[in-house]
Amino acid sequence: MGNIKRTHSSSFKANVALDLIRGKDTIASVCSRYGVHPTQTGKWKQQLLGNAQQVFSSKTTDALKEKDEVIDELYRQIGQLKVELDWLKKKVSA
Repeated sequence: MGNIKRTHSSSFKANVALDLIRGKDTIASVCSRYGVHPTQTGKWKQQLLGNAQQVFSSKTTDALKEKDEVIDELYRQIGQLKVELDWLKKKVSA
């Protein structure tokens, strides 16, 4: 019987890490409640603490907005090129 690899959602990981940070229960009780290994929960806790500053950073939201603007511009260009290609195909076949 092999090990079963489970994948957990990011919200599940955040809930586990927040329970550990709150410190109301012991690590063992939190791990048994969620059914995960203490080593894994420790890693999730460290990830949460290490990336907590990004939650309040406007740089990430600015980067996402800029990325969305670039994507929108590229889709606009694709649409324009498709219209031009269809027009050229129509002219050549006529």
